This record gives sequence, C-alpha cells and structure tokens, in this order.
Amino acid sequence: MTGQYQHSIDAKGRLFIPAKLREELGETFYVTIAGIDPCLSVYSEESWKIFTEKFNSMPYTKARVMRPIFSHAAKCEPDAQGRILLPKELREYAKLEKDVTVIGVSNRAEIWNADTWAAKMAEELDPANMAAMMEELGF
Repeated sequence: MTGQYQHSIDAKGRLFIPAKLREELGETFYVTIAGIDPCLSVYSEESWKIFTEKFNSMPYTKARVMRPIFSHAAKCEPDAQGRILLPKELREYAKLEKDVTVIGVSNRAEIWNADTWAAKMAEELDPANMAAMMEELGF
C-alpha cells in the first residue's frame, strides 16, 4: 500500500477509507494501535492472519508485550459509503478528532492525526535526517 490521503472523522466517529486502500485491504480488515507511533495501524485480513501467526509462534515472555495491540483491535467492514467506525478508545489513543491523514505503508495502512503527521514529515523529510536514514539502511 502506498500514498497519503486527507480525510475527516465525522461526529459519529466514522472515517472514509480511500477506495484505492479499500481495494488492497479487502472487505474486512483490522484496526489497532500501532504500538510505536501515535497512530493506528490497519491490516487486511490476510496481513492480520500473518501477524497473528507470528504472535502465536512467540514464546509467552515475548508475546505478552503484544497484548495491547490485540486487546485494542477492531474488526472493521466499510459501509456502503466506504466508511468505518473507529472505536472511541482508538480515536483517543491516536488523538484523532477531525482531520486525519491515511497513509499506505507496505503491507498496512496507518491513520494519523493530520497535524501530528505533518510535524513528523517536516522532521523526517529534513535532508540531514533523510541522509542519515538512508545511510543507516545501507543505501
């Protein structure tokens, strides 16, 4: 998945998922906390299955740190207008109130507070940071 899309959450907590991403996510997908960044991760049913299988193969001592990701996961099916209902606890976690940015990130999508995303991109797109990241990744 790739791209970034600007949308708004309505008063009922519903968010429109872009058609391009819905095609890749499928009819049913999972939304949960990202665990690393203050955003939400969105997994297709297939990606969620792979994620779950990896979790199930971990020793309990390592797997227990994943509890928040599973306990906050919501199974979502877009309505006829392509919207999903984001549970209040997930919206609060990611500070999603109105304006959001939905991005594609390889095998998943992420949902960000638009201001938080803009600030993160301003920092990460700084040429010195980009050069350091490319070097760290071996490019």
